Amino acid sequence: MGRTLAEKIWDAHLVRRGEGDEPDLLYIDLHLLHEVTSPQAFDGLRLAGRTVRRPELTLATEDHNVPTDGIELPIADPVSRTQVEALRRNCTEFGVRLYPMGSAEQGIVHVIGPQLGLTQPGMTVVCGDSHTSTHGAFGSIAFGIGTSEVEHVLATQTLPLRPFRTMAITIDGTADRLPSSVTAKDLILATIARIGTNGAQGHIIEYRGAVVEALSMEARMTVCNMSIEAGARAGVIAPDEVTFAYLRGRPHAPQGAEWDAAIASWRSLRSDDDAQFDTEVRIDADTLAPFVTWGTNPGQGLPLDGRVPDPETLHDEDSRAAARRALAYMDLTPGTPLKRIRVDTVFLGSCTNGRIEDLRAAAAVLNGRRVAPGVRMLVVPGSMRVRAQAEAEGLHEVFLAAGAQWRSAGCSMCLGMNPDQLRPGERSASTSNRNFEGRQGRGGRTHLVSPLVAAATAVRGTLSAPEDLA
Repeated sequence: MGRTLAEKIWDAHLVRRGEGDEPDLLYIDLHLLHEVTSPQAFDGLRLAGRTVRRPELTLATEDHNVPTDGIELPIADPVSRTQVEALRRNCTEFGVRLYPMGSAEQGIVHVIGPQLGLTQPGMTVVCGDSHTSTHGAFGSIAFGIGTSEVEHVLATQTLPLRPFRTMAITIDGTADRLPSSVTAKDLILATIARIGTNGAQGHIIEYRGAVVEALSMEARMTVCNMSIEAGARAGVIAPDEVTFAYLRGRPHAPQGAEWDAAIASWRSLRSDDDAQFDTEVRIDADTLAPFVTWGTNPGQGLPLDGRVPDPETLHDEDSRAAARRALAYMDLTPGTPLKRIRVDTVFLGSCTNGRIEDLRAAAAVLNGRRVAPGVRMLVVPGSMRVRAQAEAEGLHEVFLAAGAQWRSAGCSMCLGMNPDQLRPGERSASTSNRNFEGRQGRGGRTHLVSPLVAAATAVRGTLSAPEDLA
C-alpha cells in the first residue's frame, strides 16, 4: 500500500519506532522559540547541566509580548519585560540565534521562518506555539509543542510522539480557483465550520486539489495556519513549483548544486496514488463566499451574507447550548444580518494574515477611502521585513491616508499578551486565528475575517465585503 506525504516525512525522521504503547522518537529539523513558552525550558536545561544539542537548528524571536508602537522604549508591562529579558539572557548563554525587538529580521515566529528560507519541504518543524502548523504549507510536518517538550527538543533534537491519523481535504471547482473576493482565510473558515473544531482531532490534514495548487505560498500558509482550529495535529500541502519559486534565493535556502539536488528530492514529496487516508473530505470551491465568525470559536462561522443563527434550529443540544453561550457573550440577536453588526476595531495582522500579500490586498480596498468615524484600525506587519517591503511599495501611505495606525512587527492584537488589546465590550473584525472569549482582551468580542473583509469593514464600520463599498 502507498503512503501519504505525512507518513513519508514521519518515516524519514524516525530515530526509533515505539514498541507496544511506547511513542515513536522523531528527529526535529527546525526548532523555533519565542519569549512565552521557553523560559522554563531553559531553566530545566540549566538545572540538569545540559546544553542545547543543535543550536544551529534553533532560532528565537521576540513576538508575543512585544509592543508594536514605541518599540525603542523599554517594555512597560513588567511580565512582558521579564519574559523578553529572560529570552535574551537564555539565548546568549546557550548560543541560540535571536532576532530581538527592533532587529531587521524580527517578527512573528511563523512569518520569519518561511521568509528566511529556514522552512523547507520534507522537514519536521516544532515550536511552543499552536500555529506552528503554518509551516506545513511547504510540505513539512510542523506542529506546536508544550514547554516540557521544548526542553526535550533543546536537549536532544528529538521528540517522542505517537503516530497520527491522516485526513485528505480536497478542494476543487469549475474554475480551479477561488471565486472573486474569496480568499484562503474564507476557505479555511468555511472548512472549519463544515467539519467542526474537533473534526480533524488526531489527524494531520493534507490539503489537495486544483484550487489548493492554484494558491500562492502566502495563501497556503494561511490555510495550514488554522488547521489546529479544526483540531488537527498539523496541516500539510505537497511542495510544487509555487513552493520552489518562493524559496529560491532566500537566505537559508540551498544554493547552486545543492539547490538542484534539493529540488530533485522535494519533487518526490507527494502522496502515492494508492495511499489510503483515514478520513476524506471534499469541498466545492464554487460554493464559497466571504466568511465571518459570529461566535466564540472558529467553527461558529457563516457566509457574510448570512444572519446570526437561532440556536434552537441547531441539530443537537450541545450545539444549541454552545450557540446560546456564544451569542450571550457576543451580545448578538438571532436573525440579525451579519452585515449590520458594527465594530469598534479592525485588526490586520497576525501569523495568519500579516504577510505582504495580505497587506497589499487590504491596501487595494482602502486606497482612496477613509476608515469610518469611531473605528480604530491597526495594521501590524508580520515581520520587520514585511514592514520594510510594504513601505518600499508605499502601502503604509495608503493605510495612514485612510486613517489606520501603522505599527511595527509583532503578534499584537491576535492575543491579549501585549498593549494592543480590546477593552471590555469592544467588538473587532480581526484577521487573526482565534475568537475565544477574551482572546483579544478581557471582555472583547472578536469576528474572524479575511484581509479584504477587514478593509471593507473598516470603511463601512459594519462587517462588509469589498462589493459593499460604494
